[in-house]
Amino acid sequence: MNQLVKELKPFLHKGWENAGFDNPTPIQAKAIPFILQGKDLIAESPTGTGKTLAYLLPLLEAIDPQKQSVQAVILASSRELVMQISEEIRIWAGDSGISGASFIGGANVKRQLDKLKKRPQIIAGTPGRVFELIQQKKIKMHEVKTIVLDEGDQLLVPEHLNTIRNIIKTTLKDRQVLLFSATLPPKTEEIARELTVEPEMIRIGRDENIPSKVEHIYFLSEPREKIKILEKLSRVNGMKGLAFANDIGEINVISEKLQFNGVDLGVLHGETNKSEREAALKNFRSGKFPLLLATDVAARGLDIKGLSAVIHVNLPHNIDQYVHRSGRTGRAGASGTVISIVTERELRELKQFARELNVPVSEKTLYKGEISDIRPQKTAPAKKKQCDKRSR
Repeated sequence: MNQLVKELKPFLHKGWENAGFDNPTPIQAKAIPFILQGKDLIAESPTGTGKTLAYLLPLLEAIDPQKQSVQAVILASSRELVMQISEEIRIWAGDSGISGASFIGGANVKRQLDKLKKRPQIIAGTPGRVFELIQQKKIKMHEVKTIVLDEGDQLLVPEHLNTIRNIIKTTLKDRQVLLFSATLPPKTEEIARELTVEPEMIRIGRDENIPSKVEHIYFLSEPREKIKILEKLSRVNGMKGLAFANDIGEINVISEKLQFNGVDLGVLHGETNKSEREAALKNFRSGKFPLLLATDVAARGLDIKGLSAVIHVNLPHNIDQYVHRSGRTGRAGASGTVISIVTERELRELKQFARELNVPVSEKTLYKGEISDIRPQKTAPAKKKQCDKRSR
């Protein structure tokens, strides 16, 4: 077992062994010691590199299970991410006596208040709902030692910023603030520095964005044929694909055509309501649906176990978007496939992305319902020239 993990409490060793992990990822190796030292931290690390455990392990290490009060608060911008974090808390807390609770906007308030009666030590929630409960004096913040901002670039935006500031102000001055994000634009970093005290900075380079076990492939297509290719991919044996389109209108067109042709799929975008989102994710995670069709915003922070493929129905607008989408598969060293359905024009952009990321990308075809290599075309044997036979 890695030395860093050995120094943590026994229940965390057990969780590490049960998960089958070997060495911590770069973000975990760099972040955990700083967090254990009580330092504020701003960290940028690619999607799928283990950011959740980078903060969760030291949080669990520091929690006192004897104290029946909230000691750590984790904030995230989406319901899905909050629920995923909550599940990780449950798994890793094990039999330590530490409990967590989730609080999300739109959920039944009475049920959430019932969770607080069980005295959780860690809270994961969306900013609006957490602050609402703080104002109602249902969540008491005086013993909170650490606040985590997960997917910080999505939290430190005008929509959430004042709420985040107000939540931090409700804690005592010696609190610790941790921010983790897959991307850290200059404006986000500037705000993050205002919210922290002498923070440590960690940046994990882009070369670690794309795990080596992920294969990058493409299908060349006319624009009008893209949906047909996606339909065929949905029927590939074992397909569990997260497919991205660039806007809601495009998603509606694609989903209607696929459903008309008998393809079961889930849909996630900014206009899907809570029950529709939950049903789509449940059916996709369980394997009932082979496809989940989403916009980038709706899929932010999604971590789906066993995701076999990410499919770019529309090529992303930039390389960061390509990296973020692609990082949904092949997480924590698992294998996966990134599939782009591209026109001739988009192919040039895709190859530019591949050069900048230093990953090979190869063309494939669909043959007898499976993804296959392009077969070289057989050339017909040249016809022998018939010579005019002239009688001499």
